[in-house]
Amino acid sequence: MAPNRLRYRLVDSDQSWSARRRRHRSDWLARTFPDLGDMHVVDLGGRLGTWHRATVRPARVTVVNLEQPPSIVPEWAHVEQADACDLPEHVMRGSYDMVFSNSVLEHVGGHERRLRFAASVRSLADRHWVQTPYRYFPIEPHWIAPGMQFLPVRLRTALAQRWPLGHKPTRSHDAAIHQVLWTELLDRSQMRHYFPDSTMLVERVFGLPKSLIAVRTGS
Repeated sequence: MAPNRLRYRLVDSDQSWSARRRRHRSDWLARTFPDLGDMHVVDLGGRLGTWHRATVRPARVTVVNLEQPPSIVPEWAHVEQADACDLPEHVMRGSYDMVFSNSVLEHVGGHERRLRFAASVRSLADRHWVQTPYRYFPIEPHWIAPGMQFLPVRLRTALAQRWPLGHKPTRSHDAAIHQVLWTELLDRSQMRHYFPDSTMLVERVFGLPKSLIAVRTGS
């Protein structure tokens, strides 16, 4: 099977294994926050597609992302081009019921910026759901490569240039090392440090921890 077709079946297709995991997580979110449909949720680092596919869509969603906002935004959403680690004042002054973030914390750029990201989460609302892939799951989730996260940067960069299942295939050394250095998977001790007042949920696959979710359901 061609690598791009394999990645499509494993990750990118709406019927893929990863899509089923995302639906499972969306169901879990809805069960954890039964009033989700009435909430104003601020999504740090996300995209509108998450909420188009959600089991339950909040009444209002504000997405904060470094990317250029899409040209078409539904009436129930608002998109801000901003840094979640250094939010503009008008975003900080907003009224939100919950902060949501999915697979973003591992990409914000080091310990100091993760501290700032966590501070943003706590400042915006009393409730939150912050998910990140678990460092010690045997498959690196961005490249779908066994044990890649444990290799030295030089070998991870070489693998990123050649591994056919990567999320952003590239042959350029500069692009590959950029991707590698902007991907830092976290463990439980780190998540507990960043979110000491949260409940730590563990998403498991075949009994193994696959991702960590810091959850706070109220003040």
